[in-house]
Amino acid sequence: MRGAAVVVEAPGSHRVVEHTPRQPDPWEALVRVHAVGICGSDREVYQGNRPEGYVRYPLTPGHEWSGTVEVVGGGVPASLVGRKVVAEGFRNCQVCDRCHAGETTLCAEGYEETGFTQPGAMATTLTLPARLLHVLPDDADLTAAALLEPAACIAAAALKAAAVPGQRVGVVGTGTLGMLAVQFLRAVSPAELLVVGTRPDREPLARRFGATDFRTKDRELPDDLDVVIETAGSADAAKVGAALLRRGGRLVLTGIPAPGAAGLDPTDLVVRQLEVHTVFGAAPDAWSHAVRVFGAGLLDTEPLVTHELALTEFSTAIDLVGSGDPKVGKVLLRP
Repeated sequence: MRGAAVVVEAPGSHRVVEHTPRQPDPWEALVRVHAVGICGSDREVYQGNRPEGYVRYPLTPGHEWSGTVEVVGGGVPASLVGRKVVAEGFRNCQVCDRCHAGETTLCAEGYEETGFTQPGAMATTLTLPARLLHVLPDDADLTAAALLEPAACIAAAALKAAAVPGQRVGVVGTGTLGMLAVQFLRAVSPAELLVVGTRPDREPLARRFGATDFRTKDRELPDDLDVVIETAGSADAAKVGAALLRRGGRLVLTGIPAPGAAGLDPTDLVVRQLEVHTVFGAAPDAWSHAVRVFGAGLLDTEPLVTHELALTEFSTAIDLVGSGDPKVGKVLLRP
């Protein structure tokens, strides 16, 4: 079984090469990739903007993906063969104190992640540690499941947000992460669910997913929400999120602003006693949460996918993601 793989040799340089599957070693599994998503961090890899230590060239990208197990190595249950799966990206050591606490994204052995420092899923197959796999229902839509990696990151944010029924909650940002955050917060039955963004055209989709109010950030905004999840990845979005909160409210940041950008005001955080959490990746509990919500039919990712391209169209896909075109949502490659 052969196929193709994208290899980014160095920033701005890539090739589509012949791919030979790597047979799994003990405790590994070989997965045939069904679909792989492209996000802003993949564009960073291609452009060379990824922070030092968080990418290793040459590299096959791809950290948002779904597929089917084809072969397993020794020590891995044979019952996994044929199952639909997604997988965690962080290659944690499982031995350090943070890993034992379940905080695998804080592994003391340093950062290693599928699609950034380890081979990713922009290839016909992916071989990886079987312990990272999360099994999906047999009837799962694998195209929709390709968005479970960003969903797991938002699941991590939702767990830290700890919203309870009846609270007033909000989401800042209307991209893929924002629309996923709306769905996770809707599931806890809030009294109000406000979405704040820059694009009025996103209002119908936000309301479809459960928003009770939608406002662009230039409109008058409340200042008494209990919980806000920020997903836009800008310093301005973080400030908007904090301003939406009541005294003692809880803010969860998932975006990574540009280095040096002026962000939250420490004085404001202290005086108003705001509780601030951050998310970078997803630990196993967040992955399990996302997969359960998806399997229960409470997470609708299909409307977020706007483009499906062949693996050989990697350049086109990267350009689409960075185009700023409001008609471009999640872009998938199909190996």
